Amino acid sequence: MNIASDRTLLVGDVGGTNARFAIARMINGKPVLEHHESFKGADHPTFLGGVKAFIDGCEVKPTSGVIAVAGPVTDGAIDLTNSPWRVSEAELGTLGLEPARLINDFEALAWGAPVVPQAELASLGGPEQGDPHSTIAVLGPGTGFGVSALVRDARGRELAMPSEGGHACFAPGDAIEDEILRILRRRYDRVSIERLICGPGLLNMHRALAEIDGRETHIEDPAQITREALAEPRSPCGATLARFCAILGAVAGDIALTTGARGGVYIAGGIAPRILPFLQASPFRERFERKGRFMDYMKAISTQVILHKHAALLGAARVAFAEAG
Repeated sequence: MNIASDRTLLVGDVGGTNARFAIARMINGKPVLEHHESFKGADHPTFLGGVKAFIDGCEVKPTSGVIAVAGPVTDGAIDLTNSPWRVSEAELGTLGLEPARLINDFEALAWGAPVVPQAELASLGGPEQGDPHSTIAVLGPGTGFGVSALVRDARGRELAMPSEGGHACFAPGDAIEDEILRILRRRYDRVSIERLICGPGLLNMHRALAEIDGRETHIEDPAQITREALAEPRSPCGATLARFCAILGAVAGDIALTTGARGGVYIAGGIAPRILPFLQASPFRERFERKGRFMDYMKAISTQVILHKHAALLGAARVAFAEAG
């Protein structure tokens, strides 16, 4: 990337629940974020209104920027997968952002992951770092399930791959997961990874496991499952969260194989940092490595959780400054 350093740019990260914005500057070749602001999408009836509210509060007005959004960007426009917000790059231009660009949120995370400080990463097993010239994969659960990869080569060239990998089919790994799939198929017909590995998916899984065990459950909030699991890992909620972590590991391994991510796999999203000790003690890494003849291949791949709250903003800043240059 060729980087322009004399600009003040807007960067954003808009998910299904929360929106985060910042002003980005490039200092000593690295993106630096200032004037952070975060709010719930429900606080503003429109995407454009949320962006305008942030810009109005900035002392120095940005003239261009990049906003990462949770969903596919088509012809410069976005219809967020898990939010009623809609926006286009042309509409952002009415706020004085010329140019303005929308990118997928996990595409931004793929750009941001390599510049997250090591102190803000937590290991889930494997080597501390991967091959710096190989592809990295970034994935993770939040309101939905996102997937991306950053292709790298020995010449230092990089290219982020936006994807909708969270909507690929869920592949069971044992007899219990066969039953989970059978139960969810009654409701969804086609069961994607996101039907299980995200906040709402955690509730789907808990109800399916209760049915398998012949229990009733009256839990309606995924956060309650997490709270009870962390308080009592041997409870039914603990079993649900352990299964969630195991399937996350299996999915992460599949994505590592698919993308050839020998540079490492980064787990992003809002859930993993909140359950970190549980995740580290879970079957995540065992299921990640359990790929038959490719077990040795998998053992050589680093798996880490991104703890940096604004990693997507760092990635958006890298894109913004490259394009400003």
